[in-house]
Amino acid sequence: MTFRPLHDRILVRRIEAEEKTAGGVIIPDTAKEKPQEGEVVAAGPGACDDSGQLRPLDVKVGDRILFGKWSGTEIKLNGEDLLIMKESDVMGVIEVDAAARNAA
Repeated sequence: MTFRPLHDRILVRRIEAEEKTAGGVIIPDTAKEKPQEGEVVAAGPGACDDSGQLRPLDVKVGDRILFGKWSGTEIKLNGEDLLIMKESDVMGVIEVDAAARNAA
């Protein structure tokens, strides 16, 4: 099954946080907070402005984004937990420079 968001909505897959702290302490599942970082899986075409012109989205498929703790609606699609949210719920796009990508 495929999913195509409408208007200015996006489909996001949460990126799971590390299970260890910097000091090496392992965090149990019950103490973990839901991550506020994700990857855009699908995006709608955009929203119409007041003059009726289509305004395309600033985010695109594959972007890593930050969003609010209570943003979006959780759904299960093909056995995977995903979020549907409006583009306005996105706080920013995380851009990784080439040097950091080569180091990883």
